[in-house]
Amino acid sequence: MTTNINEEAIASSTYRVIDANINRLREGIRVIEDIYRYIYNNKSISQQLKKLRHQIRTNDYNRLIYHRNIKNDILKETTSSEQKRDNIEHILISNYKRAQESSRVLEEILKLIDIKSAQNFKEIRYQLYDLEKEISNTPNFK
Repeated sequence: MTTNINEEAIASSTYRVIDANINRLREGIRVIEDIYRYIYNNKSISQQLKKLRHQIRTNDYNRLIYHRNIKNDILKETTSSEQKRDNIEHILISNYKRAQESSRVLEEILKLIDIKSAQNFKEIRYQLYDLEKEISNTPNFK
C-alpha cells in the first residue's frame, strides 16, 4: 500500500514519535524511581533507575523540540482508565509498562536513523524488565 505522505512529513512525524516516547520513557522511569526512593526507601533500585534514566539521551534535542506538535496530538486526552489507580503497586506496574512500551517504540523507530541508539533503548527495555521483577519484593504487593 502506498500513501501520498511526502518525505518531509515522514521525517517530522518520526521526530514527533521519538520526542513523545523519550518524554514518556523518562516520565515513567521517574515515577518508578520516586516510589522506590520516597515510599520504599530502596536506595539500590532508586540508584539503578536514576542511572537508567540518565542513559536516555539524544543528540537531536533541538530537532525533537522543533517537531513537537502537542496541539495536534489526536490522543492527548486522558482516558478513564488512566484516571484511576488502586494503590502504589498499580502505579508501579502502569509506569513500568509505559516505560517498556516507549523504549520498544524508540528501539524500532531509531533503527531507521541510528542503530547504536536503537540498541541502547533495547538494553534499557531489558533492564526495565529485570527491575520490574523487584515489584514482588515490595511490601504489601498483591
